[in-house]
Amino acid sequence: MTTNNTLSGLNDHLFDQLKRLSDSQITGEKLREEIDRSKAMSGMAVNIIENAKLALEAQRTLGGDKGAPSMLGIENK
Repeated sequence: MTTNNTLSGLNDHLFDQLKRLSDSQITGEKLREEIDRSKAMSGMAVNIIENAKLALEAQRTLGGDKGAPSMLGIENK
C-alpha cells in the first residue's frame, strides 16, 4: 500500500480498510480489532477532510493561487 498525504491517499486507505472488513475469513477478536481500527480511521478521515475544506475555503477567501491546495492532491494546470 502506497502512502501519500493527499485526499486520494486517504481514499485508498479507506477502501483498503473496507476490503479488510468485508473479508469473511476475519472473525472473532480479529474482526473486533478491524472494527475498532475502522472507527479510528473514520474519525481521523473526518478530521482530515474538514481540514482540507478549511484550507480550500481559506485559499478562496484570501484570493490566493487559483489552483487547489497541495494537500488535496490535485495537480494545478
